[in-house]
Amino acid sequence: MVDRASSRRKTPEVEPASGPESAAARPAPKFDKKTIALVYDFDGTLSPRPMQEYAFLPKIGADPAAFWAESNALAIQAHADPLITYMHLMYKKAKDKGVRIDRCDLVAQGRQVELFAGVESWFESIGAYVKSHAQSHGVQLRHYLISSGLSEIVEGTSIYKRFHNVFASEYWFDAYDLPYPKRVITDTGKTQYLFRINKGVEDLGLSINQHMPEAQRPIPFANMIYFGDGDTDVPSMAVMRKNGGHAVAVYPPGKSKAKCVDLFNAGRCDFFAPADYRRGSDLYRRTCLLLDRMLANIRVEEERWRLGRGLPPAR
Repeated sequence: MVDRASSRRKTPEVEPASGPESAAARPAPKFDKKTIALVYDFDGTLSPRPMQEYAFLPKIGADPAAFWAESNALAIQAHADPLITYMHLMYKKAKDKGVRIDRCDLVAQGRQVELFAGVESWFESIGAYVKSHAQSHGVQLRHYLISSGLSEIVEGTSIYKRFHNVFASEYWFDAYDLPYPKRVITDTGKTQYLFRINKGVEDLGLSINQHMPEAQRPIPFANMIYFGDGDTDVPSMAVMRKNGGHAVAVYPPGKSKAKCVDLFNAGRCDFFAPADYRRGSDLYRRTCLLLDRMLANIRVEEERWRLGRGLPPAR
């Protein structure tokens, strides 16, 4: 889903060309910190309810409130990770009911997931805003999803294709009769993926533990906004804000905003707003304000970069 540049070996046997002709042939240096990343949680942020409640739990005849209560109690009793517990319990209950659910079933269930108002048009409208901005020349906008929900269900939603990359919990389906968790993304584990975006190391087979100087990181945290809805997003918001990035908290329209107010007062988010993604909404306007700041900062950093290299100002 993510385009990755292929590596090329150098050929030391060949003497590098020198002189005016080779200098003219070399591409002009280019400021490369012009990508903006909008990063989203899913459940409660883009969708009103946990994604499993729309099709999976009804299919196995499970009451959502009872299921989550049982899952949480089991995690406490077994001293287990709550995310692994819910993934195991889903399929255990399905097996007990004689319901076989595989990857294709989960993807199909994604079509039944509801989204907050305006989510489907959000990606185009916010992209159009960036493109219309006077300071957006050369700026690329990317959308990422980091969720403890299931990658397979997300894949079936109408907005899956809008994301540059999706990091979510996932199953193995071929090795066990009872599918085994392949990837589990916990609340604190989400922060790993923020650094993967920041460092440009989106291949999960590669480590991000090696030090990378800030100047080499393709998407500075200052160019990132994280969207979340509650306690499970606190680690990501904290990492984002601590490193110069931005965070926006959302709450269901017409319902309590107390959690978001707490996050705002604690300095965890720049703004909060109802989860209304339509153009002109409070969420849209406040996101555009952050984009204005980011675009201006990119322009300032590019000018500083050019000045330091004796290059003419950008036009």
